[in-house]
Amino acid sequence: MAKFELKLPKMGESVAEATITNWLKNVGDTIAMDEAVLEIATDKVDSEVPSEVSGVLVEQLFGKDDVVKVGQTIAIIETEGGSTSFEKSSVTSSAVEMPIAVAEVAKTVEVAKETVAPADFSPDYSGSDKFFSPLVKNIAKEEGVSVAELENISGSGKDGRVTKEDILNFVKNRTSQPVVAQTVTPVAQPITPTVQPTTQAVPVSVNGGDEIVEMDRMRKLISGYMVASVQTSAHVQSFIEVDVTNIVKWRDKVKGAFEKREGEKLTFTPIMMEAVAKALKDFPGMNISVDGDYIIKKKNINLGMAAALPNGNLIVPVIKNADQLNLVGMAKAVNDLGNRAKAGKLKPDDTQGGTYTVTNVGTFGSVFGTPIINQPQVGILALGAIRKVPAVIETPEGDFIGIRQKMFLSHSYDHRVVDGALGGSFVKRVAEYLEAFDVNREY
Repeated sequence: MAKFELKLPKMGESVAEATITNWLKNVGDTIAMDEAVLEIATDKVDSEVPSEVSGVLVEQLFGKDDVVKVGQTIAIIETEGGSTSFEKSSVTSSAVEMPIAVAEVAKTVEVAKETVAPADFSPDYSGSDKFFSPLVKNIAKEEGVSVAELENISGSGKDGRVTKEDILNFVKNRTSQPVVAQTVTPVAQPITPTVQPTTQAVPVSVNGGDEIVEMDRMRKLISGYMVASVQTSAHVQSFIEVDVTNIVKWRDKVKGAFEKREGEKLTFTPIMMEAVAKALKDFPGMNISVDGDYIIKKKNINLGMAAALPNGNLIVPVIKNADQLNLVGMAKAVNDLGNRAKAGKLKPDDTQGGTYTVTNVGTFGSVFGTPIINQPQVGILALGAIRKVPAVIETPEGDFIGIRQKMFLSHSYDHRVVDGALGGSFVKRVAEYLEAFDVNREY
């Protein structure tokens, strides 16, 4: 029998870690090749990790809600065959290192065990906001290290994480202190309670009729992002009304033939996205991001497309190199990302790399809005609902009142790096592209 290491796969250029949200297979279960073993979540999307081999799951190296780095081994699968692909990595060898680690500290804690009565010590390290490897948790539990003590250990690992050596040194230094402090009459000394991490108290319904529901993981993330964006960027808005009568008439004329030829529905969204991409090429100052005191000028135009999910949450998949797409390509990209977002089948890379975001608030009947910037971008455009309104129409023969199809564009931008002239000129250019739409164009 051979053993195969199932590792956390790479999930996008900027995704370095993921949280395990659910194990779909338990130890002892048979797994087929490409069958999903567990569910994970990044800060953008949820995903599944499939098995690369067929076999039996013999070990889960991490539990639910544990944070795992890309490339780390998360499970061991036993497969048929004479050779082994089992590599002795730092994570997978924890089962072997565990007895050794305990043996190393056994001698140093001998004195403490003689003077202190053993107790049933079972702290819950999962409540900590810090990440600790299973090996570190096991050593801490074996040696009676409280959550508060473990959190106060200065880690020497990557990102300040506590390593095996750190916890062993802590135990050694703690138990090498004078035993006098341990031999004080226990009756005369009150026991210092273990400090547990504080958690927010659950609200209580005053009248008993209110339902209290905890936010799901994605809603908590969205909440944090929105608050952080408002606290980071100096939001300011510009609004402009656009006459899209020609676009409405053209779409009504060609949408049937478009769907028949391309197999895709033609909505207003790709037409709007096309105009935004053109305007970003004209005003590259809007296609930037901010990193501290530095401005990063983006080479590619990657348009984020805010999409509402069936559960009420929000996600922003990204159309890469949007300025290089014709209308057919844009329509296919919009429909593909929108459909996969609703079905929960987006990949982590689908939400990475956005340089500017568009949100269609008109879908829900809103005339205009004041959207919050998707950090670290510096602008977001809200598309309002298209409405029939009376308008003044100018002709060589004079002005008259007519019925036109109009909408509002709402542009939020970061006043730290985008002034009113740039922010207003950009949204005006989008409007100009829409109003100059060629009704005789081919799609």
